[in-house]
Amino acid sequence: MSDSPESKIATADALTLLLYNQHALAAAIEEVTKWLSENGVGIVAANAMVAMETLDTNGQAITDAIMRLRL
Repeated sequence: MSDSPESKIATADALTLLLYNQHALAAAIEEVTKWLSENGVGIVAANAMVAMETLDTNGQAITDAIMRLRL
């Protein structure tokens, strides 16, 4: 990978789009989790919460990488 400013911007832009996808997936999983909890499928809802925690953790790492690239 090139270390040029253009390359860093392109990489940061791509990561930003991935981060937006992370947020969209988290929102969708949150809606499904809420529905599962309200309809008595607690174990599946709990599993979905674990998936959301992973999205949050990875989303933060992506955010950190974007910020480093945009410096």
